[in-house]
Amino acid sequence: MVLGGEHTDAWGAPLGSGDVQENLCGHHPVALGALWVLQTGSKHLAQSVCETPFPNPAPRSVPSCLADIPEWNFDGSSTAQAEGSNSDMFLVPVCMFRDPFCLDPNKLVLCEVLKYNRKPAETNLRHTCKKVMDLVKDSHPWFGMEQEYTLLGINGHPYGWPDNGFPGPQGPYYCGVGADKVYGRDIVESHYKACLYAGVKICGTNAEVMPSQWEFQVGPCEGIEMGDHLWMARFILHRVCEDFGVVATLDPKPMTGNWNGAGCHTNYSTEEMRREGGLKHIEAAIEKLSKRHDYHICVYAPRGGRDQSRRPTDRRPAANCDPYAVTEAIVRTTVLNETGVETKDYADH
Repeated sequence: MVLGGEHTDAWGAPLGSGDVQENLCGHHPVALGALWVLQTGSKHLAQSVCETPFPNPAPRSVPSCLADIPEWNFDGSSTAQAEGSNSDMFLVPVCMFRDPFCLDPNKLVLCEVLKYNRKPAETNLRHTCKKVMDLVKDSHPWFGMEQEYTLLGINGHPYGWPDNGFPGPQGPYYCGVGADKVYGRDIVESHYKACLYAGVKICGTNAEVMPSQWEFQVGPCEGIEMGDHLWMARFILHRVCEDFGVVATLDPKPMTGNWNGAGCHTNYSTEEMRREGGLKHIEAAIEKLSKRHDYHICVYAPRGGRDQSRRPTDRRPAANCDPYAVTEAIVRTTVLNETGVETKDYADH
């Protein structure tokens, strides 16, 4: 990244001359950060490890596609994804981004998790989502997801709130400006810039209704790309917050009482909906969704939808939803015409 003629990191800080030299010569050891989804109760987190499979690459040997990246493995018992007696887990690369923290030529690699027998881990919701998205690829489903989150101090108290009290009532904070209206804009803008550098399809951000609550939007993304890009954006958010000494929570109701909850509102269309006369197809999809409400509510939040009960007035996905599960459910109902609470296994199709 170059700002004002200086070589800088993603935040605009100058790099050391040695770092610049190695980057310009193309002989910088390539670090690959492996990321995968870990689900624990109502929390959805992305783990990371760092590998250097190309210790002294020539310029042309920098990985340019997934085929250039090896699989990793890890001890699943350390993340509560396997028992200690048989804990080998495999990380299979599925999507690659530029690394906004270590900078080019380093990469961040999103991975699916397979168990010791090469079957998808229970937490791997991408696997079935990819099958479903491949089935409906001719419909070209587009998604845009609006990720709300709340900034907290290390002590769990909302960032910028009085230590022993509360800010004024909600009203002036949404899309606000001014030190008495918004808290953490420097964090938010750093996240936005880092996502742009990485190649995440982030398209907007704004302060939300509750002070210290923010939102960013990702999309439009087609098919499986939606989940991939939102998970990477979430990882980058947590990583940026780490540098600022704060915590980003996706809790759908971080503060009890008359304070706004947090969602992940999902926008959706297929090619026929976007064509002339597409309104009838939109209305048909709404009708299908209305007959499968219970199924969708269970999918729209972790723990079978129980997290959704903490914000019962909102029928839309909770902030801590899994985007793979949400987008898969939508196309199962509106394109594959599934009904009821059971889903169809397309493994043999």
